[in-house]
Amino acid sequence: MDSKDKTEKVEKTDKVVESDKEKRDRNIEKNKHFITSLEFAVKGIQTVFEEERNMRKHVFLGGLAMLAGVVLRLNRLEWLWIFLAVFLVWIVEIINTVFENVVDMCTDCHFHPIGKKVKDMAAGAVLMTSIFAVIVGLIIFLPKIIALF
Repeated sequence: MDSKDKTEKVEKTDKVVESDKEKRDRNIEKNKHFITSLEFAVKGIQTVFEEERNMRKHVFLGGLAMLAGVVLRLNRLEWLWIFLAVFLVWIVEIINTVFENVVDMCTDCHFHPIGKKVKDMAAGAVLMTSIFAVIVGLIIFLPKIIALF
């Protein structure tokens, strides 16, 4: 990500923080209402989807896996494994994005060797979770696809 992209991301984040601050000013106690907490959570998911290309890829591929599950008529246990794999990838991608943003915030978007380690480890967690999801997909879908031929 070049400095122009990081500057745009910081500016966009500042706008989100401003609107969140306005909401908090109206609601003095922390997350006083469940709906407010829900709004913040949905905003977080929306932000990671809009700002992270890899999240959009993971959502697309997860959607394809679910569509394949419908077409291939998965049973209940197979659906549980597919949902587990897909949602784990999505969750770990969100956590990876959190780590990246915290490191960027702490380092003011400048290189730091420890920051690099943190980002690399978080990316490694996404890679491992994605490999898990592919293995689950192969175990479930491959026999069904072979049976079609």
